[in-house]
Amino acid sequence: MAKESFDKEIQFLRMMTLTSGAYSRQQFAERLGISVHTLDKTIRRLKDIVNTMYQGLPEEQSKELEETLRFQYRDSADPMLLFLFRAKSLKESESMRLSLLLTAMKEEAFTTSELLDICASQMPPESSLPDEKTIRNDIKYLEEVGVIQRESKTRPYRYRVRNYFIQELTDEELLDLYDYVDIMSNTQIPSVQGYLLREGLKKHLQRSQMEKHIVEPFLYKYHYPSRILDEAHLFALIHAIRNRRKVTFLYFSPKTEKSYRAKNTNPLFERESEGNQIVTLPLKVVYDHQYGRWYLLGNGRNGISKFRVEGMTQIEETDFVEEDIFNSQLAALERSIQNSWLIDTGRTVTVRARFFKPDATERDFIRARVELQGQWGQIVEEDGQSFIYEIAVNGTTEIKPWLRSFGSSCEVLEPSHLRREMIAEWKEIRAYYESI
Repeated sequence: MAKESFDKEIQFLRMMTLTSGAYSRQQFAERLGISVHTLDKTIRRLKDIVNTMYQGLPEEQSKELEETLRFQYRDSADPMLLFLFRAKSLKESESMRLSLLLTAMKEEAFTTSELLDICASQMPPESSLPDEKTIRNDIKYLEEVGVIQRESKTRPYRYRVRNYFIQELTDEELLDLYDYVDIMSNTQIPSVQGYLLREGLKKHLQRSQMEKHIVEPFLYKYHYPSRILDEAHLFALIHAIRNRRKVTFLYFSPKTEKSYRAKNTNPLFERESEGNQIVTLPLKVVYDHQYGRWYLLGNGRNGISKFRVEGMTQIEETDFVEEDIFNSQLAALERSIQNSWLIDTGRTVTVRARFFKPDATERDFIRARVELQGQWGQIVEEDGQSFIYEIAVNGTTEIKPWLRSFGSSCEVLEPSHLRREMIAEWKEIRAYYESI
């Protein structure tokens, strides 16, 4: 359904969040690889989206763009990607048409021809009227996503909104469901679909005059806005993996100065691209909990390739791959990352570290955390003051931040090069705190 690109808005929102508004308009435009005029249009578009979201509210409840992007513990802000989905996942004409169809089918079942007559009679005169093929496509889409259901088994088929689940729940059960969805959408990944469900439940409670009974017992702080923003690409990549399709995209690595480039529609003004045009067979999507990043692992011209999802733009599906070829490449990838802390495919080394138990506490929270987060590693030795943890892992780059996060409660024993690196890093950190 008219899937449009979020790339420009996503990169702009990411920069605004990370820089806290420290960039000027010119710097934002240069980073995005667009003109200042295009940047201004993007900002106006985002402001219009915010105003549309909160239209009709009292003045004290209305929000500006800056307030929407400001995270506060006392007021859990909606994820930024959510209002992009609301505004751009459907064209304006489609949004209006689907609203009419769903409103009509809420109370009564209709055939396709009857729904066509409803749209023709209720759509504004200045809007282009849909034909029967368009309505059939709308019905097919709504049925595929589970919004409506077919009630008759013989032609002509009749369709009705599929909302019996909510209607069969009591008010108390609806409130419990809302609380559950609120918790899960804020703590699980991916999250955007959960937020959409939470929003739908809240609107239903508002229509039922039950909103006053909603208590927000949980407040959240989003440390990783990229986690939510990159979910726009996540579902497209998963779709390509499930259908064994190659993808092509313009990639901007973390080291490049630009993070976006507009598509050139006029060859006379075509500019040299800052990013790299990539073609790869997507095999696996991996999430890094420590840094809140999504990674795509694929198989390209030079074998296994890894990409940060935040640098991917203009994603499109291309060629189909046979099942045996796909399975063999996926198996090769699984073997190469079998001992990866995250996605490292380097040489396997054995890491040994001594963890010191906390003093004067009944609960050994250090050991509890190691057992929880230590993946397939094992505790091989233990005494009254410490224990030794051992793991075979591909390379040391990815495990190093986890070891360093334990501070003085962790001492790296092997390999020797990792121990030397940790010593050098702690000396550098110590130098920062020397008296002046």
